[in-house]
Amino acid sequence: MSAMDRRKVLKLAMASAAGTVAMPFVARKGLAAEPIKLGSLLDGSGALGLEGKRMIETTEYAVEQLNKAGGLLGRPIQLIAYDTQSSMQLYTQYAQQLALKDKVDVIQGGITSASREAIRPIFDRARTLYFYNTQYEGGVCDRNVFCTGSTPAQTVNHIVDYALKTWGKKAYIIAADYNYGHITASWMTKFMKDGGGSVLGTDFFPLDVTNFSSAISRIQQAQPDLVLSALVGANHSGFYRQWDAAGMKSKIPVGSSVFGLGDELTTMDPSTTNGIITCYGWYNDLDTPASKAFVAGMQAKFGADVTDLSELDTATYEGILFWAEAVKKAGSIERDKVIAALESGLSIESPTGKVTMDGATHHTIRNTYLARPKDRKWEILATFPNSFPADTGGACDLIKNPRTNKQFTPDLKG
Repeated sequence: MSAMDRRKVLKLAMASAAGTVAMPFVARKGLAAEPIKLGSLLDGSGALGLEGKRMIETTEYAVEQLNKAGGLLGRPIQLIAYDTQSSMQLYTQYAQQLALKDKVDVIQGGITSASREAIRPIFDRARTLYFYNTQYEGGVCDRNVFCTGSTPAQTVNHIVDYALKTWGKKAYIIAADYNYGHITASWMTKFMKDGGGSVLGTDFFPLDVTNFSSAISRIQQAQPDLVLSALVGANHSGFYRQWDAAGMKSKIPVGSSVFGLGDELTTMDPSTTNGIITCYGWYNDLDTPASKAFVAGMQAKFGADVTDLSELDTATYEGILFWAEAVKKAGSIERDKVIAALESGLSIESPTGKVTMDGATHHTIRNTYLARPKDRKWEILATFPNSFPADTGGACDLIKNPRTNKQFTPDLKG
C-alpha cells in the first residue's frame, strides 16, 4: 500500500468512525444530519511523532466525547485527519487539502511553531478558523487563530525565577534552531536579565542533531550556574542522556521549557530525568478529579500504557472544547460568529481546571504548575493560578485592532 493510499484509508476510517458515532442522529431525524467537519494536522511520525501520537489520540477522544453527547447543533462531528509526518511540505499540502477541498469548518493542529507559520497564512486566506494547541513561544496575534497552549510569561518566567533563587545568576542557553527556540531563548535571556542574572552563551541546534558532545564541552568551559534548555523533539532528547553520562547532571542543574512533553519519563532512566525543572499548564500526575478523569478516559480508549500525557494533549483537548462551546453559544459554525463567541470571555472546565479565553489576545488564562521528575512521576512544586499571557497581552488587542496579523517578540534592548 502506498503512502497516499494509507492516508486515504486513514481519512476514510475516521470518517467512518464519525458516521458510526452519528447513528443516533439517523434514528432521531430519519436521515443523517450533515456532519460538521473538524480538520486535524498533526505529526504521527517523524521527529515530532513522539509528541504527535498522543495529540492525535486526544483529538479522536475529544471528538468521540462530543459525538456521544449529541454532537453540535444537532449534527455529528466528522474528523478529517492527516499525518503530516514532521514535514513542512506535507503541512502546506494538507492544509490546502483541508481548507480548499475538504472544506472543513475548523482546523486543530500544528506542533512546532515552524509548522504553525507554514499553515497559518493558508487558513487566513481561506477564512478557515484555526486552533493552535501547543505550548509555544507566544506572541501570535491573528484574528483567525486561537492558541490554547501556555506561553513564556506563564511558564518560562517561573523556571527562570526558580533557577535564580535556587541555583545562581549565570545561565547557559541551548535551544532548537527554528523560531520556537530562538524566541524562547530571547525570553529566557530577558527573564534572566530582569532578575539580575546573565547569560554566558547561547547555542542553537537543528532538529536532526543527536550528538551534543561539543555543546557539553562549551558549557563546561563556560562554567554557568545552570543550563536553560529549549531543545525540541526525539533527537534532542539525547542531550539529557549525554549530559548525565558526562557526569554533569550532579554539577550543573537544568531547567527546560519542553522536557517531559513526550515519553521521557517512561523511557529514560530516573538518574537522567530526576530534578529537571519544568513549568506547564498540566501534568499527568496532577491530583484533581478532572485531571484523573481525563487520564482514565484516555486509558480506557487507548490502553493502560497511556502514561505519558502532557500539556500538549490537554491543550489539544481544550482547543476542541473551546470551539465546541463557542459553536453552541453562537448557534452557528460560521467563522465570524464563532470568533465573536470566543472573544466574549468564554470559559471551560478542563483537566487543568478553569480555562478562560482572553478575547483580546486569543490566548488562554490558565493555571500553570512548576514541577520536576522524581522516579518517573511528576513532583508538583508550585501552582500559579489564573496565569495571564502577558507576553502577548502586552502588545496584542484583536478586539480593538482586529486586522493585526503578526507575531510579537521580546524586546531585549530595555
